[in-house]
Amino acid sequence: MATKRKSKGAYMISAVAEMYDIHPQTLRLYEREGLLLPSRSDGNTRLYTDEDLERLEFILNLARDLGVNIAGIAIVLQMRERMEEMNRQMQGFVDYVRTEMLARMQQQQPGAGLVPVLRRPIVPQRAAVDKPLPLKGSVAAVKSVAKAAKAR
Repeated sequence: MATKRKSKGAYMISAVAEMYDIHPQTLRLYEREGLLLPSRSDGNTRLYTDEDLERLEFILNLARDLGVNIAGIAIVLQMRERMEEMNRQMQGFVDYVRTEMLARMQQQQPGAGLVPVLRRPIVPQRAAVDKPLPLKGSVAAVKSVAKAAKAR
């Protein structure tokens, strides 16, 4: 039952069936459907790696706990593989952007920002005391505005 590759995490079909309390025919069915792809020894014996066992646990979780049929399991596994591929692509893109940003930051002058900012010189305004405000209207008009403001 034990093989030379067992130290590397390879298990024969009978050992896997016993570990997970399933019939060996179930494992053969999963292989026939493409859900599991165990490697083969020189004598054509199926050998399941630790990665195969993780995948089998996921399959059994879907089948036993969630009641998903074989076709549904295949779809879920395909979606999972696509999501992992998209995650790898996104991580590659993030790594690329990070290295580009670092390279561009190193090329810039010290103290320069990522986005150039145009700055206008600040010219101080003359104080209002220098120039009196012009008076418009009569004194009576100013008084009537003041009364209206008090009434509010």
